[in-house]
Amino acid sequence: MEKEKHHIVPYKVYFYILGALIVLTFMSIGITKINLGEYSVLGAMIFATIKSVLVLSWFMHLKFDKPFMRLMVGFVFLVFFAVIFITFLDYYFR
Repeated sequence: MEKEKHHIVPYKVYFYILGALIVLTFMSIGITKINLGEYSVLGAMIFATIKSVLVLSWFMHLKFDKPFMRLMVGFVFLVFFAVIFITFLDYYFR
């Protein structure tokens, strides 16, 4: 633990990320007002994915972590998207 590098991120970066998250939240609310038909869920998922990547990389410091941790998180996302894809396939073929 003592040999780990410490990183200092300026508060300005956190405020930029917070601003981006707020803008993306309002955009995801606004997308519900637009009738996209079958692509409404896809649009919401895209916004949710972008917001989760921002939170994971900056607020949870995954950007500064070891590559193995990034690989594990990537695997979890891959499994998550596979489950979502299988769910959509089941819904589509019913």
